[in-house]
Amino acid sequence: MVKFKKTSLIGVGLIGASFALSLREEKICSTITGSGRTEKNLIAAREKGIIDTYSLNHAEACKDADLIVLATPVGSFNDIISEIRDSIRNGSIVIDVGSTKRDFIKNIETQIPKDVFFVSTHPIAGSDRSGIAAARPDLFKDALCIITPTDKTNEEALTKVKELWKQIGARVMSMTPEEHDRVFSSVSHVPHIAASAIVKTIADINKSYIDFAGSGFRDTTRIAMSSPELWVDICKSNKQNMIDHIGILINNLESIKTMLKENDYEALRSFLNTAKELRRIIE
Repeated sequence: MVKFKKTSLIGVGLIGASFALSLREEKICSTITGSGRTEKNLIAAREKGIIDTYSLNHAEACKDADLIVLATPVGSFNDIISEIRDSIRNGSIVIDVGSTKRDFIKNIETQIPKDVFFVSTHPIAGSDRSGIAAARPDLFKDALCIITPTDKTNEEALTKVKELWKQIGARVMSMTPEEHDRVFSSVSHVPHIAASAIVKTIADINKSYIDFAGSGFRDTTRIAMSSPELWVDICKSNKQNMIDHIGILINNLESIKTMLKENDYEALRSFLNTAKELRRIIE
């Protein structure tokens, strides 16, 4: 069973706080220190028992930690590593919970100290709600966690991180950073942007029409409620995959538009049925 003496949690939002609660529930860690930009949030996290102590200084929070978790937007990772690298003790493991991988992994692997081990992870769990109020210890139960090792990843640390995620209930799968970013552009990143585009379309037609939206519209666009700061970071770090996949989405919409113009309802029926059968797989 994996155990840690001190975990430093950089970013105490939904994912970071839920991870901390999971560590507590499974008795994996003795002490959890949080760091972040907003002291009010860190005080609330301490009062809720999510963290034991906190610091507004990331480097201070990381002192003596044997597990460091990057749970901020991915765009901040490189700056954080630069800030904390001289405070990380030898033998520590650094993980992240970011939604994109390729570019920042390369940067971190060049910055990380020789005797510190970085393993990149992505738990497929979350909510349209954000912050510690939505955190819960079972968020990762039966959720998939993608681990993206490279040829520079330490094997012993990799094994320990895999076991850590399994202990808090996740199903672990490995893939390359490049494959990860292609996969999640298609099944997560572009759908988020598409949901926002659907809502924006209502505004462009007639903003008042939103008052007539029913459960179907709410289900389709729920993810448009997610943090814009988070999603701008994701779009920047997975830009080319998203450009490619948005192009495919536009082609499909153009195909539907052509079917309607040409009254080709058999083609439309086939298109909709293909989508229905693929969607059925995840029911």
